[in-house]
Amino acid sequence: MNTKFSVNTTQFIQVARNVANTVTELLNAQAIVINQNNIIIASNELERVGKILDRTAQPNDYISVPLYCKTEVGEVIVGQSFSGETVSPRLAKALIELVINQATVLNHQSNKQVLKNQFIYDLLHGQIVDETEILRQAKLLGLNLIPPRAVILINVGDRTETELHQHRLAQLVISSVVSFFHLPDDTICAHLGDGEVAVLKASDTKNLGSWAENGKNTESINAVWANLTALKRAGDSLLLRLRNDTGAAVSIGIGRYHPGILGLARSYQDARMALSLGHHFNGNNQVYCLDRLGIAAFIGIADEQTKVELAKHLLTPLDSEPELLMTIETFFEKNCSFSATAKQLSIHRNTLNYRLDKLTSLTGLDPRCFDHAVQIRLALLLRKLQGYNTMDK
Repeated sequence: MNTKFSVNTTQFIQVARNVANTVTELLNAQAIVINQNNIIIASNELERVGKILDRTAQPNDYISVPLYCKTEVGEVIVGQSFSGETVSPRLAKALIELVINQATVLNHQSNKQVLKNQFIYDLLHGQIVDETEILRQAKLLGLNLIPPRAVILINVGDRTETELHQHRLAQLVISSVVSFFHLPDDTICAHLGDGEVAVLKASDTKNLGSWAENGKNTESINAVWANLTALKRAGDSLLLRLRNDTGAAVSIGIGRYHPGILGLARSYQDARMALSLGHHFNGNNQVYCLDRLGIAAFIGIADEQTKVELAKHLLTPLDSEPELLMTIETFFEKNCSFSATAKQLSIHRNTLNYRLDKLTSLTGLDPRCFDHAVQIRLALLLRKLQGYNTMDK
């Protein structure tokens, strides 16, 4: 049996079951569905499923309506009312046809959602690498991948919950995301399983709206960090909405924008690393990003290139401040001693404090704080190591 036939048959049986159950309930009468071989494939009397229908035993006043689903053909057969109540055959047929149409549409939507989830899962896990094929599949699923996008990864609930409960929570999260970002539909969202929902968020300034800083040029040499601040602001606001809407523990990982469609896989890895490390060290109900992890990022991230990029990002504000770079390097050489550093630089301690204050305002890291000092020191070493490795090649 080929795959296409197997998939169509499975969908046909799903539709048949929904139709049989709904019609039985609405008409208060026995409803069964048979396939083109007269085999009963759906009935509320489960012992009849799989058996061949004996038409000679059917009452003369039964109602029959054809059922079509993809390449499959069947028939809905409804017998007399359980209560003996007379129902107009014409009205009954019209009702059955409405039920069939609704069940077919819902089945199509459900299957499309499954296909979309699988497509986005494969895309984010790097299992599709042909950009032409990616765009083809995205178009079929109504997903626009042309705008620059970054991944927002949402984890809700926990893995000990049932699969059905996780699915319901994920659908609630997706509905909340659509409402929060004022999206036309949920095409950019996917349930990846294990309580994870990925949002492929358009990450340009226009699509980030009020979260982007008005009038500020977000283009930079280090483009992967562009608009990350706006994404984090959006994530902080989204977290509050999701916690309110779901009533569950929620954590969010923010991925950087990486150029190209294949860059979405790298953005997902960023978000997943940030979410995993952040959750391990700080628990639920927070928004995590690589540059918010502190020392944990330098310790926990295995990919050296990502750590180098993070180091460059943290130190970028000092690129045009050679005096501050010299000051902080001297400060570390002198074991963070104020008097020894001021003496080495031939400056007053007040001047040293002024320079450290300026460095803090530029980078958000205060070298007088142990954790911040370690981050700056590691960033300086990684940047130097990258330069050494480059020269070595």
